[in-house]
Amino acid sequence: MSKAYTTKARNLVLVLGDQLSAKSAAFDQFDSNCDAVLMLEVEHEARYIPQHKQRLVLFFSAMRHFRDALQKKGYRVHYSALDGDNNRGNFVDEIKRWVHKTRPSKLVLTKPGDFRVESDIAKAARSVNCEIDIRADRHFICALEDFRSHAEGRKSLRLENFYREMRRRHDVLMDGDDPVGGRWNFDQQNRERLSDRGTESIKAPRSFQPDSITRTVLRMVNHRFADAPGRLEGFDYPVDQAQARAALRDFIKHRLSHFGTYQDAMVTGEPYIYHSRLSCVLNLHLLDPRDAINAAVAAYEADEAPINSVEGFVRQILGWREFIRGVYWLKMPEYADLNALDAQLPMPAFMWTGETDMNCIRHSVEQLIDHAYAHHIQRLMVLGLFAMLLGVKPYDVHRWHMSMYADAVDWVSLPNVLGMSQYGDGGIVGSKPYAASGNYISRMSNYCPDCRFNPKKAAGDDACPLTTLYWDFLSRNRQQIRNNRRMGYQLKNLDRKDDAERRAIRQRARALQSEMTHQTYL
Repeated sequence: MSKAYTTKARNLVLVLGDQLSAKSAAFDQFDSNCDAVLMLEVEHEARYIPQHKQRLVLFFSAMRHFRDALQKKGYRVHYSALDGDNNRGNFVDEIKRWVHKTRPSKLVLTKPGDFRVESDIAKAARSVNCEIDIRADRHFICALEDFRSHAEGRKSLRLENFYREMRRRHDVLMDGDDPVGGRWNFDQQNRERLSDRGTESIKAPRSFQPDSITRTVLRMVNHRFADAPGRLEGFDYPVDQAQARAALRDFIKHRLSHFGTYQDAMVTGEPYIYHSRLSCVLNLHLLDPRDAINAAVAAYEADEAPINSVEGFVRQILGWREFIRGVYWLKMPEYADLNALDAQLPMPAFMWTGETDMNCIRHSVEQLIDHAYAHHIQRLMVLGLFAMLLGVKPYDVHRWHMSMYADAVDWVSLPNVLGMSQYGDGGIVGSKPYAASGNYISRMSNYCPDCRFNPKKAAGDDACPLTTLYWDFLSRNRQQIRNNRRMGYQLKNLDRKDDAERRAIRQRARALQSEMTHQTYL
């Protein structure tokens, strides 16, 4: 046993896999002479739900790169690799093991992004009578106490109110007291459809070829998690801070200018279009959100990107990302159990495999299998829409999201999925259920012409399942949504259908629910 493992530490700084920044508050007053870092790869976190192979590689590779970067700075790092001989496989037992080894006066960490993980770490510290110091995560721009102050006394929480407050407070895209461009929101300019012929000039996000560390992780994941969903071929995510900054520069230079206009567009064979693919490095803390915002604003000020693109990008980071995290910590742990529409069906197995005749679902899931990525409209208005219309239990949709997306962390996934996508929280995050028929997907994508289903039809064997389920969703949830003013127009359209058509839709919807949920993955 080496001296480094037996020397008593003053502070043992626990760094989690989504906290890979040396600017973290956990490193404040760090003294290399008497403090040490602890990083843990644990089997339980890789298996508590089936996880995409690329997600596993991204986390493990990024962690190992960060370990090496800390060691180059002279930090003492205790690193428990997944395949290490003595690794006990879960946070509780591993923390206990390392506290016994290093005998610290205190376990220090930045607030985790997962309520469950925070609870496990606190349990481990208590079990060995080790003081624990959980520090605020200043990677985020809005402190949790500030969000609580924003929420206090409000009957409802709305992104737009919070976003304007953040713009003013941090002087982002402001002209004195007014928003740059005369408007707070340019979303109406960000809904253009893009034909497949219009994608030829789009430069794909910068690719980062695996180095020796990543190649080692690829082999480990391929061996230990052979049954995990997804493919490893083509893994090219950024895995350290230098690569994250390069990915940001690439987006600003090549795609930001058209990002806004086409951010809702979907095209077969184009997983990224003009999107940034920065969510992974942001959520692992490899990229500071302030740097992303500042780079986009600088592009606008240099006349290199229009206001609708820059505002749309800023809104996602300064607005939505911070808002969602605030909601998570304001409402947990009760939030995870919310199910306002009482949806109880399991997630269909084809949401992991893509084995379905619905072209929009098949294409989106196959893209997930290949890249562990889908942009926000595919998440919300294809995959999430389908699950909500079908009636899948909201927390099961969240578990699927955590399973298949490389960028998923509990704080961002749960409110986005359970709240915004599934309306499981009854309106805490979204002001209405985002319900639409197959006609929406037909309008915003090129998925439908090659599909055997007709998005305009609601009943019959060739009716689009999304259209059938849309009308059934309105009908079976009428009592829960009838007082929502934003749903009035859709309910009036439902009322225009005669009894025979409603009966045919209901019968077809029940058949779809039974058929689609007959086989499950989890």
